[in-house]
Amino acid sequence: MKKKIYFSIITPVLDGEKHIKRNIDSLKKQSFKNYEHIIIDGKSKDNTLQILKKNKNKKNIIISKKDKNLWEAINRGIKISKGEVIAVLNSDDYFYKNALKIIFNYFKKDNSLSYIFGSVKKYNRTLYKLEKDKIYYKFNIYPSHSVSFFVKKKVHKKIGYYNSNYNLCADYDFFYKLFSNKNIKGYNTKKNEIIGYFRPGGISEKVSKFEKCLIEFKIRFKNNQNLIVLFFVIILTIMNIYRNIFLNFFKIKK
Repeated sequence: MKKKIYFSIITPVLDGEKHIKRNIDSLKKQSFKNYEHIIIDGKSKDNTLQILKKNKNKKNIIISKKDKNLWEAINRGIKISKGEVIAVLNSDDYFYKNALKIIFNYFKKDNSLSYIFGSVKKYNRTLYKLEKDKIYYKFNIYPSHSVSFFVKKKVHKKIGYYNSNYNLCADYDFFYKLFSNKNIKGYNTKKNEIIGYFRPGGISEKVSKFEKCLIEFKIRFKNNQNLIVLFFVIILTIMNIYRNIFLNFFKIKK
């Protein structure tokens, strides 16, 4: 009897020749071996496809097809996945050796868990705190999407996939639905249980903090969050952005 796949790791990539091999190698080096690696290439024009073909193995599935955006590519991967647990690992990010083993042990210990966020490294910082209880009055309440987030496939069947109409922040929409559902249980790893490295400089970092606020405002409004509370949250968030700009300015001056 063929062993059931536990993890489906989905990697969307477009012109990712600089980092895709390290991404693939980080899966090959995993101490926990029960996974499949689904790589969705959006018809790259650089050497990405050649690198993918050269590094093809029994555990990875390579699909090269033009897509609308990152989220359509991820959804395509989820729909063909065979694993019980889904994770997204963007092409320029990578896992540490024991990443899948750490996450597996959490799910094994508590079968009622539907999702887990792992600690990740970004620059020299460790992102680790999941604050889902603050969903109604705070933005930015989770470590990261790529590398960090592991969710059982049945959750997608329950609350849906990523809305590809949101070109940049479909994960905001998905996480709002996820955290708002009291019947879906999630957790985060300990701070020192670092899953992998989240490389700076992605698409989302090219969007200003103010634009991100507006995007999240629209997403929450469409998800029927109380409008008065929502205005209060966005005002506090913008004030905090200005506060940080002000403090950083005086740090530089010193």
